[in-house]
Parts: sequence; structure tokens; C-alpha cells
Amino acid sequence: MASGGLFRQVRILLLLLILFAVAMNAWLTHWRTTSWDRSLWMVIYPVNGDGSQATQRYIDSLSGADFRDIGAFLASEARRYAVDIDEPVTVRTAPQVRDRPPMPPAGGATPAIMLWSLKLRYWAYRHDTYAGPSPDIRMFVVYHDPKLNDRLQHSLGLQKGMIGVVNAYASPTMASRNNVVIAHELLHTVGATDKYNPQNNQPLYPQGYAEPERRPLYPQRLAEIMGGRIPLSEHRASMPKSLVSAAVGAQTAREIRWIH
Repeated sequence: MASGGLFRQVRILLLLLILFAVAMNAWLTHWRTTSWDRSLWMVIYPVNGDGSQATQRYIDSLSGADFRDIGAFLASEARRYAVDIDEPVTVRTAPQVRDRPPMPPAGGATPAIMLWSLKLRYWAYRHDTYAGPSPDIRMFVVYHDPKLNDRLQHSLGLQKGMIGVVNAYASPTMASRNNVVIAHELLHTVGATDKYNPQNNQPLYPQGYAEPERRPLYPQRLAEIMGGRIPLSEHRASMPKSLVSAAVGAQTAREIRWIH
């Protein structure tokens, strides 16, 4: 009995040490990546989400220029908060990934989400097609033909592992709007939280408003990037067409350590 009890205590101690190491690693990673003393590298990995030829043609046409406004948006907003770095995020593209990422579990139970998160991180490791330096952020953009898909699944960004999965439309007319979603999920990976009501997608006041002190309050001119939409009235909001119509609000800036 005594040896069994000792063995159990040793197992518990080892588990606690592992959990402590994981927590410390996550904290150190967040601290390092949000010190903003160097540019973070984000690599975009295109994925054909529906297997269609139209989606494949669109992916074949992509270049780094299609994502340039993401870096420009973050640089502009960082300057607004007096962050002393010219290029907060350097955006690069990787060759197409030929497999699709694992889908998040239905229902959202915590153990299932934790298991899925581990599966996604392992999948991302196995499907890294980028030949350059190891990226800080891996963003898998899963494209869909808008003629075949009128609605897309929710996109996501994980702070642990710094991985994003974006569901996007394979259409040049939607490219700028896709970049809004990519920027939103990118900021999740460095600690920003959602600032909208998941029941109706309405931005939360005041944290989900780009100009919460504007008078009259409505209509707002910009979307707070983590609020996701431009509030037009208390019950109406519209998706910004591009990052020109988006801004990083004060609470988001605090979460990613642009201000303290």
C-alpha cells in the first residue's frame, strides 16, 4: 500500500510538472511574440476546401501581393499606438497544402476541443510546406468556390501553437474581405479576444467599436477588427469590405501589448 501510494504521488507530481512546463512555455511564447521588438513571420498556406477546379484555379493565381494589405494594416495601426516597429508582421505564402485540416468538434465540449487542438497542431506540423525560416504563425486558408458554398464554417485562431484556420471564398472580388478575416484570426494567435456577441454577431459596446466615443454613435465608420463588423445601429452591422474600413481598438491593443 505504501509503495502504491508513493507511486501515485510521483505520477501526480510528474503531471503537475508537465502542466507547469506547458503553462510556462505558453506564457513565454506569448511574452516573446508580443514584445514587438522584431517582426513576426506569418506564413499563409492555401488549401483547396471543396476540391473544385474553380477553387484550384484561384489558388494557382495567388501571390504574396494578394495578402499585402494585412501587413500594411498592422503596420499602420501599430504606428497609431506608437509601437516602435516598422513591420509588426511579415506575411509570406507557402506552396499549397494538399490535405484539409481536421474539423473542430460539434458542440464545443472542452475535452473534445482540447483534443482537437492537439490534433490540429500535429497536423500543421506534418503539413508545413514552407521552405523558409520556421514561421511564428501558421495560417491555413481553406478556399471554397462561392458558387458551391453560400455560407462558410467559422474561422479560428489558436494562441496555443499560434495556428489559424480561415475559411475563405475563392474569388478575386472577395480577396479583400478574406484578408479581414485573416487579420482577425492572426490577432487571436497573439492574444486578442473576440468582441462580438456570438448569438447575433453584433459588436459589443464599447470594446467592439472602433470609435466608441463617436457622437452620434451610429453609424460607425469603421469595424473594430475583433468586433468584426461596422455597427450601423444598435441592432445592425455590416462586414467591412477591406481592412481600410477596420481598426484595432484600445482593448485589443492592450491584449496584444501594444499599450499597457
